[in-house]
Amino acid sequence: MLTEKEKLEILEEVKMYPYPQAACIDALRIVQKERNWVSDENVTDIAELLNVSVEHVDSIASFYTRIYRRPVGRNVILICDSMVCMMMGGESLYDYLSKRLGINFAETTPDGRFTLLPISCLGDCDHAPAFMINRDLYNNLSKEKVEEVLEKYK
Repeated sequence: MLTEKEKLEILEEVKMYPYPQAACIDALRIVQKERNWVSDENVTDIAELLNVSVEHVDSIASFYTRIYRRPVGRNVILICDSMVCMMMGGESLYDYLSKRLGINFAETTPDGRFTLLPISCLGDCDHAPAFMINRDLYNNLSKEKVEEVLEKYK
């Protein structure tokens, strides 16, 4: 069930659009901000609140890669897997992170600290390879720099 706080925030967003269904992405982001992911139950609740079909909300939630439909760790690492990042060492970056954290793409560390996900482009090609942790972008990555960055996220 959506909390009263979530419902109020979503209804505030609805006021900004000519049709309630236009606030669907905002509603998904509000729920994810509070819970770190969006469950099937949350999708149903959002659909009811916006008076749209569950399929409509689910299709939007499934389309956007930054809407997490499964639980994720406290910190989500998005590794750019664009051609440029791969050419500039992105594949070895992924290999290093995967071994260092003991997880593959779409997995979360046992302590819930990190989830590792690919992303098609971070728009930082001139400073590749790059990754993003939560909302923080890091580039020109080396193994040493990765270690420094990981220490910031507990």
